[in-house]
Amino acid sequence: MSVTPSPRRRVPASPRRRAYNVRRVLPTVDETSAGGVTIDVVGGRAFVAVIARRNRVGRLEWCLPKGHLEGDETAPQAAVREIYEETGIKSRVLRHLATIDYWFAGDDRRVHKVVHHYLLEALGGYLTVENDPDHEAEDVAWLTLEEAASRLAYPNERRVIATARDVLIGRA
Repeated sequence: MSVTPSPRRRVPASPRRRAYNVRRVLPTVDETSAGGVTIDVVGGRAFVAVIARRNRVGRLEWCLPKGHLEGDETAPQAAVREIYEETGIKSRVLRHLATIDYWFAGDDRRVHKVVHHYLLEALGGYLTVENDPDHEAEDVAWLTLEEAASRLAYPNERRVIATARDVLIGRA
């Protein structure tokens, strides 16, 4: 006895099933930020100012201070301003360290983000998050380069710390 396969019938998807198959096309926006590694040398040891902020799921994570360019600001000018706002430390740019480029999606858009990181020298001030207009920074601390390399949440920022260390010891 042979069995003849039945012809496949195309069954229309229910409205509920169709909703899962529809891809939402999100608009893409470009964002540019600047910040970096602000160094203060005390007793022959280099310390870097880092901030703690909440990520999208509410977890506290340590990162380098950075933020968007405003108006006609250059990236180095924005780095100095953002670091002051988020850490309370006045600084000056010594050199460019790295540019990081990545993508992420929000609820209503895809973002192509470019972040310029600089090596900066601390000139004065004291650690505080009170100047942060966005109130994103919840805490701020001076960490050694080694501590920062192990505590920062993002691998790309840990690589920026490694580059800063290489520059400071004359390898770069």
